[in-house]
Amino acid sequence: MSERVAVIGDGAMATLCAIMLAENGHAVRLWSAFPDSAAELARTRQNRRFLPGHQLPQSVEVTADDAAALGGADVAIQAVPTQFVRTWWSRLVPYCPGDLPICSTAKGIENRTLLRPSQVVLEVLGDTDPTGRAVAVLSGPSIAPQVARHLPATVTVAANRPGFAEQIQTLFHRPYFRVYTNEDLIGVEIAGAIKNVVAIAAGILDGLGAGDNAKAALVTRGLAEITRLGLALGARRETFAGLAGVGDLITTCISPEGRNRSFGEAIGRGKTVEGALAATESVIEGVATTASVVELAAKLGVAMPITQAVHSVLFAGRAPRDAIAELMSRPLKAEV
Repeated sequence: MSERVAVIGDGAMATLCAIMLAENGHAVRLWSAFPDSAAELARTRQNRRFLPGHQLPQSVEVTADDAAALGGADVAIQAVPTQFVRTWWSRLVPYCPGDLPICSTAKGIENRTLLRPSQVVLEVLGDTDPTGRAVAVLSGPSIAPQVARHLPATVTVAANRPGFAEQIQTLFHRPYFRVYTNEDLIGVEIAGAIKNVVAIAAGILDGLGAGDNAKAALVTRGLAEITRLGLALGARRETFAGLAGVGDLITTCISPEGRNRSFGEAIGRGKTVEGALAATESVIEGVATTASVVELAAKLGVAMPITQAVHSVLFAGRAPRDAIAELMSRPLKAEV
């Protein structure tokens, strides 16, 4: 059954979502906050900045008109990076139907408020009842350029209302893109956010040439940190052993196409944080999220030494080798 889908955002994931949804025969409207970007995307049918080489189907409508963004939609896909969710959705508040279900693909935690992307959307829209508007989170190992090349990928979707996860599952399922459902919205969203922090650390190790043993230890202990914080927030432990947890963490920490890992590698090779950020047009979600996670962990009393080490490198000018040395010299303890 064809549905009318509004895709909010104009980055790689937003473009990929529009492509897949159009392939499935849905009526898709993609909204960009920037008129120039929308005009170029509509004219060239290609996102040259964030997803070059992949054609946007002619059936996809592209607009920068706030009033038209959500008009007539059966469902909206929230694909704006976390730190911009509040700004862009605030523009759309007057035009968002009160019962429009929303699925978020963003991976991060908002600075200052420490809210997850789905929570930010609900707050902006004035939905104080957590069971009011249907919201979902789609996450997992899904590097956009690889999925756009139709390389096999498998993700998971969790929702706050029965049936909505299954609706998103059906909307997105493709022969190369398998979607599972999950009942743990908090865990899925937290796992997607914090894996970017660990991926920055993984990139730093790659830049320093620290070796495979160090990378394996980082991924394992990083997953332990993600799980600890998730449990403190009410998530389920098993979520972190699944696609949104260890699955997405592995992909992000090893793929050359992973933005956060590549950013970390540049730092490990000697670039400054500012220089590494300036070298890419993409949003490196893990940077801002690192600050949020450190604050959230302190608030909840959760130990996150790897995240603290990344924070010291990004925001306190600490040398990566010194941060690693401190991690290795922490007091000895049992693994579990």
